[in-house]
Amino acid sequence: MPSQHQVKKVGILISGRGSNMMALVEAAGDAYEVVMVASDKPDAPGLAWAHEHGIPTFALSPKGIGKPAHEAAMTAALREAGAEILALAGYMRLLSDEFVADWRGRIVNIHPSLLPKYKGLDTHARAIEARDAEAGCSVHIVTEELDGGEVLGQARVPILPDDDAETLAARVLAEEHRLYATVLADFAAR
Repeated sequence: MPSQHQVKKVGILISGRGSNMMALVEAAGDAYEVVMVASDKPDAPGLAWAHEHGIPTFALSPKGIGKPAHEAAMTAALREAGAEILALAGYMRLLSDEFVADWRGRIVNIHPSLLPKYKGLDTHARAIEARDAEAGCSVHIVTEELDGGEVLGQARVPILPDDDAETLAARVLAEEHRLYATVLADFAAR
């Protein structure tokens, strides 16, 4: 008899309002369940939303303790919660090579560009400045190279003649919410 598919336990890392985290939580189902939301910012608005929805949270600023101690505490909390996969959802801190190695092949990220174009910040302004016809978002596996891991899925949106970075960002964000949940479910089912 074939073995039954197991629901993967996901920890989500955020730094802000957590709109992608909310979309992932709301889409959770047969492939994954969210077991913790962790943040490097104790006042991140997304933590309150997670708490209100019964999801355990972890928040610790690396200020004053340093990155290694912060990441060790976060890893301990995520492991205690049973996290098997990490989903970065607006987590705005670079992870150390050691942290990435510890979770190798089990961290995914949503990035607001069509990778490999526009790694890093200011992706929408850079796409408009380059006069690209389209922009979008990519879900990729996290490696030691910034925004450099295997791309698991992309969504595209046209760049309109009157777009600025904010209007483009809003349209891309709507696609991020749709794409990330779909790709995470596929990734968790592997």
